Amino acid sequence: MRRTRSSEPLWWIPFAGGMMLDALVLPALILITGILLPLGLVSPETLHVLVGLPVVRVALAVLIALTFFHAAHRLRYALVELGLHALKPVLPWLCYGGAVVGSAYTLLVAFRLI
Repeated sequence: MRRTRSSEPLWWIPFAGGMMLDALVLPALILITGILLPLGLVSPETLHVLVGLPVVRVALAVLIALTFFHAAHRLRYALVELGLHALKPVLPWLCYGGAVVGSAYTLLVAFRLI
């Protein structure tokens, strides 16, 4: 009897990467944009120049894309645990498909293609 291989390890990689980057980088981004910017300790012009750098755009696009995959993985298993067992075959396509579409849109916006 032949066993079929699961694609599960393929989806654990971006999940783990998103989890790690979210834990390390998002608190700093929240501090900068949620506290320092409203208090006037960081100027909007400085952030605009910083986000204009290609390296920063790539870093933000990767962070956002990995966050999409992290959220998709958590959402998939949360919905199964909530009792949506009938949707179990479709959930990976919906969740990870949404993450792929969101990541593609993020890359298009990051490089000003749309």
